Amino acid sequence: MVQIQIPSNIEVPFPLIGAHTSTQGGLHNALLHGATIGATTIQLFTRNQRQWKSSTLQQAELDKWHHTLEVTAMKQVMSHASYLINLGSNKADLLAKSREAFLEEIERCLALKISYLNFHPGAATGDNTLACLDRIVQSLSTCESLFQPETTLRLLIETTAGQGSTVGHSFEALAYIIDRVKTVVPIGVCIDTCHIFAAGYDIRTVDGWVNTLAKFESIVGLNHLYALHVNDSMTPLGSRKDRHANLGNGEIGMDGFKAMMRHPKLYRIPKYLETPNGTTMWTKEIELLRSIY
Repeated sequence: MVQIQIPSNIEVPFPLIGAHTSTQGGLHNALLHGATIGATTIQLFTRNQRQWKSSTLQQAELDKWHHTLEVTAMKQVMSHASYLINLGSNKADLLAKSREAFLEEIERCLALKISYLNFHPGAATGDNTLACLDRIVQSLSTCESLFQPETTLRLLIETTAGQGSTVGHSFEALAYIIDRVKTVVPIGVCIDTCHIFAAGYDIRTVDGWVNTLAKFESIVGLNHLYALHVNDSMTPLGSRKDRHANLGNGEIGMDGFKAMMRHPKLYRIPKYLETPNGTTMWTKEIELLRSIY
């Protein structure tokens, strides 16, 4: 078994661990919710993810957000783009709406000074995978004008479980997109532990993580890994089903998450819980992950 130890010359920062928190009553409440569960980072929806159109952010709302962000000291906050968006759709009307909505997502993140915009890459819906990937590349390229040299926002492709016709469950697909847009827009990857496990990458052990990250490095490059969604999986390895479970209560198991927390390549990467029963479980799970760290 490969043994992983903390290098003696590395100063480990305070771990960035959080969850996808609620914005009910105002966007700033997601930050406050994070503070109450012991989070040092959060993920949120900056808009109603069940609707195509979003309301314009008002200055009062922005002021309240930025004040709360300073008070709570949350770092590397991440927005999750709407589930409606399919940047690889082969249906012209859906593709047009998806691109418009994605541009709005970026504009909101820029106004809120958010670090990352996480998005599901898309689904082929009857077309071939390569054509879908090419449309995703084209969609991302349309966002170029929104990014200036001083812009700190980065777009993160979320790894998928591979259910249905979704793309992005293989490291090769991620590399295909990144290689074609990395000089056009700031791009990276958010690995979802449940999703890559369901897609067939075994991360249940130290060796499993070592092997998986070695594959990621050789195909995509670890310099493109910016975030982790931390979820156990209700379904077995390679099931291609997206079913989140609480940590240690799924098929990955706690050994996998211990290996994740202690891996030297993952120290500084922010980690966001999307596990069930958040009201009762996130405080415990954040404490659990921090105790492993």
